Amino acid sequence: SGKGKLYMFGSNDWGQLGLGSKNTVSKPTCVKALKPEKTKLAVCGRNHTLVYTEKGNVYAAGGNSEGQLGLGDTEERTTFHLINFFTYQHKIKQLSAGSYTSAAVTEDGQLFVWGDNSEGQIGLAGEASVSVPCKVDIGKPVSFVSCGYYHSALITGDGELYTFGESVNGKLGLFPEQLKNNRVPQPVLGIMEKVNKVACGGEHTVVLTETNVYTFGLGQYGQLGHGTFVFESSVPRPVKHLKRHKICNIACGENHTAVIAENGLMFTFGDGRHGKLGFGEESFTNLFDPTLCYNFLKFTVLLVACGGCHMLVFAAPRPKGSEVILEDLYEPRLTATMPKLSGDFVLANTLQLSAARIRRREREKSPEQFVRMAQTLPPMGESFLRSSLPVTSNTSPFWFSATNRPKSQSVRDGDHEKENYHQKDKLGEVSSEQDSDNENIDRNLGDTTDILNM
Repeated sequence: SGKGKLYMFGSNDWGQLGLGSKNTVSKPTCVKALKPEKTKLAVCGRNHTLVYTEKGNVYAAGGNSEGQLGLGDTEERTTFHLINFFTYQHKIKQLSAGSYTSAAVTEDGQLFVWGDNSEGQIGLAGEASVSVPCKVDIGKPVSFVSCGYYHSALITGDGELYTFGESVNGKLGLFPEQLKNNRVPQPVLGIMEKVNKVACGGEHTVVLTETNVYTFGLGQYGQLGHGTFVFESSVPRPVKHLKRHKICNIACGENHTAVIAENGLMFTFGDGRHGKLGFGEESFTNLFDPTLCYNFLKFTVLLVACGGCHMLVFAAPRPKGSEVILEDLYEPRLTATMPKLSGDFVLANTLQLSAARIRRREREKSPEQFVRMAQTLPPMGESFLRSSLPVTSNTSPFWFSATNRPKSQSVRDGDHEKENYHQKDKLGEVSSEQDSDNENIDRNLGDTTDILNM
């Protein structure tokens, strides 16, 4: 909060909320132990949390199987513990946390990393994991770092982008000859502009420059924003449907992406399950192009954070009289869920009146009408696509059977396949019946949305 209080909520199986227990917390709860120090920065990894206080201390809580807490061991903590390494030595500029990794950038441009390095995702060539902060030196100051699920990226002081870690699906954006050195930071040569921000997701990477948003990696859910025919890109590609907007902020979840324009509009794309793209209970469709999130039109969106299955948006109400010029926004492919309204201007108070109409129009023109139609038809059998639809040999595949789906697809939303290994001690807590139900639901949803979006 503005007064430096830290509030935590959500899953707590490893004590990552730092509240002294492992009980799930369903409403924001203040971490009283840190109140005297005033929290300045806080970041959440897969099962651990890092915070930095105004006193200059770094604290960690939660899972620690790979040493991601930086405390010199692999014992989990249910309360916040001081990382002695940073005390009185380094002023922290930025923190980042990935699946089982942690990173800190200091005010003077030094990068320190710790945790899991099984894929080279903390950039320490030979190490499997480290439980104390270690310096990564690329010969120049570092200004920003982002830890994804199993890969990472950093930006130098002069705006150069480096990536490292797991290289499958092209999410490092490197040339083939660079991939043999993926365990140490490599420059991304496909982006010639100065890079301002980078965000690493589960299997993709998003980069912000002065004039473009670039994406690369896996795109089968639409998280790259390049349309329905780009399921993967190993080289950085500008998202053409964002070019007309001045983008100032980017964020990645496991399989979805959100961007914020300078005028406070938010666009989302990618995996639509759980409603995490922000279109309410009506829309769980994968979006393959950046789509204006109309539920926030009466707000100025300031920040957004994406998780595996959810999104958190920080926004301020638009002042009365603040106008959104729809003529500037409208583009059929870009704003698929934002119908063109009559008139050049929509005032903030008008938006409230038209919200229901917007939703109704969206339903009338959206692929979801076909979902309703499909519910009255016989279930799809194995020959569903063979008999009635002419599919030419050069057409992109537009649905995946359970036996034919790409290896890179996650087993369950929010869970990377590798995490079966990391969570083997916790699997007993989830019943196999519940697990298989979730998997079946996700598989059915995935097939349906792929057909609709293609």
